[in-house]
Amino acid sequence: MWLSCACVPAQTPARSPAQTLTQHLFPPAPPVTIPTLVPPPAGYTFPTKQTLTYTVDWRVFTAAVATFQVEQQGTTQKVTATADTVGAVTMLFPVVDRFQSSFDNKTGCSAGFSKQTLEGRRKISSDLSFNYGQGKQTLVERNLVKGTSKTLTASIPACVTDSMSAIFYVGSQPMVVGQSFRLPLADSMRTVTVTMKVEAKEEIKTPAGTFQTVRVQPTADEGVVKNRGKIWIWYTDDARHIPVQVRASLFWGTITAKLESYETR
Repeated sequence: MWLSCACVPAQTPARSPAQTLTQHLFPPAPPVTIPTLVPPPAGYTFPTKQTLTYTVDWRVFTAAVATFQVEQQGTTQKVTATADTVGAVTMLFPVVDRFQSSFDNKTGCSAGFSKQTLEGRRKISSDLSFNYGQGKQTLVERNLVKGTSKTLTASIPACVTDSMSAIFYVGSQPMVVGQSFRLPLADSMRTVTVTMKVEAKEEIKTPAGTFQTVRVQPTADEGVVKNRGKIWIWYTDDARHIPVQVRASLFWGTITAKLESYETR
């Protein structure tokens, strides 16, 4: 029986000319392959405590001040950030943002990301958590003005980074000009692949001083990285890989964040 089955080809239904033309013009999309998050190299150590303050310029104006605090808590790196508009921008459109994330300093895997946003009359609180054991991410979002809330769930790979932890996780990776590496980023209840291209070495002047840096450009085919236009991050060209400058080129202008001061221990 098994011999006759192996020797006689199975009958397949005939395809119509329209089906043939459609499959030729619009072939099935290839399966999406999500990369694996590469752990920090053995021997790499994150700072015990680090505070980075940036001035954020839009065109010729200083539009905001942003501060990042990274603190080691056991095997976890806790990242807290604030961003507040200053000067005339506050009068036109006040923004007060608070962010928090954390990730495992051995694996790089994010534990979650939370955000409290006050932008004009809009006030939103959101908490995104990852349960790798269940392969699930959960977002709880609250509208603090309307008093409403919603909960969303979606699948997730075994390990991802988030949009804030990624800045410091990337600093743990080797940066060789001309090379790229990919990482899975949790973004709007999806997981997108972000490619970090190490473009060049460059000297950068900031209010905190002049630094020899490595310029890195993150790109993605979808999600927040793509929607932010073109983005570059300049990391110090040493073992610390401190992000000293970030630039986003958007359709309505360019925003540049330059390191104003830093404290590391």
